[in-house]
Amino acid sequence: MNEIKYCEGCGVELQTEFPKKIGYIPPSALDKEQHICQRCFRIKHYNEVIPIEMDEDDFLQILNNISMSDSIVIHLVDLFDIDGTFITGLHRFIGDNPFIMVANKIDLFPKSTNKIKVKQWLANYAKEHGLFPEEIFLISAEKNIGLMDVAQYIEANRKGKDVLVVGATNVGKSTFINRLIPIIHQDTEIELTTSRYPGTTLNIVRIPLSDGNYIIDTPGVIHKERLSEWVSPETLKAISPRKTIKPKVYQLIGEQSLFWGGLARIDQVRKTRNSFVCYLSNDIPIHRTRINKADEIYDKHLGELLSPPSKEEAELLPRFQKHSFKISGKGKTDVVISGLGWVTIDGEVTNVDVYVPKGIGVHVRKALI
Repeated sequence: MNEIKYCEGCGVELQTEFPKKIGYIPPSALDKEQHICQRCFRIKHYNEVIPIEMDEDDFLQILNNISMSDSIVIHLVDLFDIDGTFITGLHRFIGDNPFIMVANKIDLFPKSTNKIKVKQWLANYAKEHGLFPEEIFLISAEKNIGLMDVAQYIEANRKGKDVLVVGATNVGKSTFINRLIPIIHQDTEIELTTSRYPGTTLNIVRIPLSDGNYIIDTPGVIHKERLSEWVSPETLKAISPRKTIKPKVYQLIGEQSLFWGGLARIDQVRKTRNSFVCYLSNDIPIHRTRINKADEIYDKHLGELLSPPSKEEAELLPRFQKHSFKISGKGKTDVVISGLGWVTIDGEVTNVDVYVPKGIGVHVRKALI
């Protein structure tokens, strides 16, 4: 290969010499009109993926380049995992570029969800992190909901600018762009590689627009505190919701525990009465028990009754670490487990202990719903 070529699926530089390294493409595939690396080919056709981590310095360099661009910046967040997909410090990199926030996966929320209040919540959340988006959109890239509103805003405000999309891994960035391309620019045949696995896009991908500008896809920023970055592909499939969430409501009276499979344990540690509404994938079973029996159940049934994870995966994951919180009783409070879901607690003043594999982020926030 004399001329440098890049994969149209993930953006990595292509090479024909080393089959086990990123960017490999069989020499015979260079004769085809579209060039995608072997890794993207296997993701698309066999749903296989080779996990690859990019150096954090590479991500910082990409972010540093944003302020030097002339772009509309779109920060795509996962509405089901806002805290785990929000890029902290993004305000330092935007520069003078116009900025909008697009919250993906609204289809996972109950139809009764007040979208105006969700937008207000997101605006306050962004403000707390030094960001002031000009618009906030609620979309579902998977179900093609709300994409036309985003496209119309871009077309009305682009004025010769590029469209630069940033977000964390597994936030749905490539799917979002693939849905957006036909609306904004119908002639291109480029399609980004999509996968539920983190880290699919490996480099900047530029999709040309008819006026000579680009939609620019960037690699997903890796947030190590998200459970989705730790688990096996099989468990990732289970914890990643694909259908509308069915909240599971528990009235806890006294000292009781809720196990979310074998991935998390939530304890009410005071003799109080509270409502615990669990928002997580419908595929994760919840088991309720008394606190004084919880340790025994975990030790005996992890990987069986308490699954996912499987027994084999449970041996590879870090052991549980405890996080303790006081719930004020003044309105609803979310306790969020990054990359897994959250529980909304309402009722009396109480104390809650949350156990998750060591390294996974857990925190409280004002209730989203």
